[in-house]
Amino acid sequence: MMLMDTIGYHYVVEASGCDPEVLKDPNRIREIFMNAAKTGNMEIKASYFFRFSPTGVSGVVIVAESHISVHTWPEEGYAALDVYTCGEKADPEKAVDYILEKFRAQYAHVSEVKRGIKEEEGTFTHMILTWEEKLDRRSEK
Repeated sequence: MMLMDTIGYHYVVEASGCDPEVLKDPNRIREIFMNAAKTGNMEIKASYFFRFSPTGVSGVVIVAESHISVHTWPEEGYAALDVYTCGEKADPEKAVDYILEKFRAQYAHVSEVKRGIKEEEGTFTHMILTWEEKLDRRSEK
């Protein structure tokens, strides 16, 4: 068994150029998130999504490994996405990629935060790696 150097991985994603029709539909986003959790090998425990008036969705899927959450601004084509997992079996990056594809995001600014890195007895830190991607997925259906 491989020893982990971190307790968890937290992906913080700024997704832009997304399909506004997807971003304003809480049921569609719930379905995308449920499938993303399965794609990332996560065990789904609960979910809650709601639509703001007149547009925008906030929601979360609670997984045994932690959570997937989103806040959307359809009028801007923008979604703020978090995927956080603990343990060795989940693959949060696969979940993020799946969501970006289904949101038809054109750009993503991603920060991968390795959380819970043990420093000294009783203290922990984190490490952040950040990158940007041009995805060119808008035309995919």
